[in-house]
Amino acid sequence: MTPQNESASELRELFLLRPDVVFLNHGSFGACPRPVFEAYQQWQLELERQPVEFLGRRFGGLLREAREALAAVVGARADDLVYVPNATTGLNAVARSLRLAPGDEVLTTNHEYGALDRTWRFVCARRGATYVNRPLPLPISSADEVIEQLWAGVTERTRVLFLSHITSPTALILPVQELVRRARAVGIITIVDGAHVPGQIPLNLEALGADFYAGNCHKWLNSPKGSAFLYARKEVQPLVEPLVVSWGWQPESSTLLSLDSNGSSPFVLQHEWQGTRDIAAYLSVPAAIEFEAVQILA
Repeated sequence: MTPQNESASELRELFLLRPDVVFLNHGSFGACPRPVFEAYQQWQLELERQPVEFLGRRFGGLLREAREALAAVVGARADDLVYVPNATTGLNAVARSLRLAPGDEVLTTNHEYGALDRTWRFVCARRGATYVNRPLPLPISSADEVIEQLWAGVTERTRVLFLSHITSPTALILPVQELVRRARAVGIITIVDGAHVPGQIPLNLEALGADFYAGNCHKWLNSPKGSAFLYARKEVQPLVEPLVVSWGWQPESSTLLSLDSNGSSPFVLQHEWQGTRDIAAYLSVPAAIEFEAVQILA
């Protein structure tokens, strides 16, 4: 066995995959490594040992620490992102919050993930807006070609530019930063589906400049299923309504103190407190980040 094969074999042993399976579809649902999964189960046990203390008093502080670890990796402030179960959930929160009007247009490509394609068709149908799928013919030879092809679809009615950072069906890395720059210059809201980005390519959300960005942690970052994030620039956070209205909506000061969330932004409070739920997957993201740094990137 060559050193390269030996290293790959040792890495495989750290995953929980069946030994008779050659796992080629990591991008769909990921595969959680053993040490990360153990951290996940430990958080679940910690919750069950004292549920009231864990959810009633430690909830906010624990999630803040987990947000800070993730924010450092994706280049954002911790108060500008919240954990969500998956990127689709986060993007639904944004899409369903926007006050689109009849005649407005949402511009995208024909390389988008099917679930989000359905989300936008659903939202546009109810708002009287138009969902515009701009074709990007294959093969693509340059980033400039993508930019010009997509930007040619912008009209005076374009209100939203929605696109994937890495496309799901075709695995293209789209030139998001330049498209975001152009859109911001003319007042178009930018929403990016970064489901496949965390753990696969470098990400700096503040430098990227998108208004909204959602990414999954359970794919290439190897965290447990049910861990993803929604990022929103501070200036546009008031545009997003929580999918679930709960204690984080206009919280009383006594509630803030008891749940250890004092100082959190309204964006975090509204989207983080959504009833009783298992947050172990979110709390395990720092363990996944550590695994990535030690086992994958080392």
